[in-house]
Amino acid sequence: MRSGHRLGRQFGWLWGAYGTSALGTWLAFGAFPLIAIQVLHAGPAEVAALSSVAAAVGAAVAVPLGPWVEFRRKRPVLIAMDLVRFAALLTVPAAFALGALTFLQLLLVSAVVATADIAFRAASGAYLKTLLPAEHLLVANARFESTAWTTTIIGPPLGGAAIGLLGPLAAVVADAVSYLLSALGIRAIGTREPRPERREATRMRARDLLDGWRYVLADPTLRPLFFNTVLFNGLVMATQPLLAVLMLGRLGFAPWQYGLAFALPSIGGLLGARVARPLAHRFGQHGVLAASGALRAIWPVGLAFLGPGTGGLVWVMGVELGLIFCCGVFNPVATTHRLERTPTDRVTRTLTAWAVTTKASTAVLTAVWGVLGGLLGPRTAIGLAGTLLLATPLLLPRREAAEKS
Repeated sequence: MRSGHRLGRQFGWLWGAYGTSALGTWLAFGAFPLIAIQVLHAGPAEVAALSSVAAAVGAAVAVPLGPWVEFRRKRPVLIAMDLVRFAALLTVPAAFALGALTFLQLLLVSAVVATADIAFRAASGAYLKTLLPAEHLLVANARFESTAWTTTIIGPPLGGAAIGLLGPLAAVVADAVSYLLSALGIRAIGTREPRPERREATRMRARDLLDGWRYVLADPTLRPLFFNTVLFNGLVMATQPLLAVLMLGRLGFAPWQYGLAFALPSIGGLLGARVARPLAHRFGQHGVLAASGALRAIWPVGLAFLGPGTGGLVWVMGVELGLIFCCGVFNPVATTHRLERTPTDRVTRTLTAWAVTTKASTAVLTAVWGVLGGLLGPRTAIGLAGTLLLATPLLLPRREAAEKS
């Protein structure tokens, strides 16, 4: 690695903490639905509520956290959110051991974790901007993106093996421990962070709750980028349950084939994150956002043509590889551009607004596409989402707005 890309010990601890918690999350991927089904004998509606309702509640609760976190030191907030997730997750195996585990507890824990996730991501973006100079942000975000896809590749297979041998509660414990290790890593950064100054009143006002959205919608670059990413992410995630129904039900794929179909293409995310910085250096951030944002929109419609057997498996892996590669290029550039466009004293509120909207819209679109899947069939609903995604590049920032300071 060239010396110009060494980001220092402090970033190293932050990066390691991120990787540890991301791996824990993927190790426990699917653990809560399995617990609901195998331990609590929950039905399909209850299992769906674990993701949709918990995400919606977490998004609503997180709204006032943005302005609250904005005017506090970010490193203690990061540690606190890790410890909240650690403690919340540990209540699940503890309640099971006492014979007191209920579906309501799973729902509450999911909502607490979702809320803490939003607060952590918002605070980490603001903290990263104070930790590194602007010219290193894209390198840092590309490394986070690479780590995210790496843990996506290795986490679910390892977690699946652990769940098969030890049960889903073991995966929940592993996820909880990963947050504890993340908190210890962030604590090891050790720098003293100055308290952010609030120029106005010291008490949080009602208007502060909307400041993140107000700033995003007023910015000529962030506004279209916001609508593009929210709609794109929501539509892509809304089709995942339908794709599972199509592959595991009607097309008869085995669970290991379903897992392979999404784990192996994640290599594309690694490759995309690797080339994001050189591409941005050569063509500029706007050029990369426009090209990768348009290219990532053409792949999902291909999932509607998925067939059975080996050919179908190769087809879905090819579609996912192309989609994930384009996302691997787009995401770190978009994240960096968003940080550069946002003043330091507004980063947390802006990122909170972004995350809250993304989670809420994903929950709504998932519910809507669940209904459409029941009415039209999963293949038709997936094709409809893919067709709508083809229009999302129209929401990307125009060059004139992107170049405006």
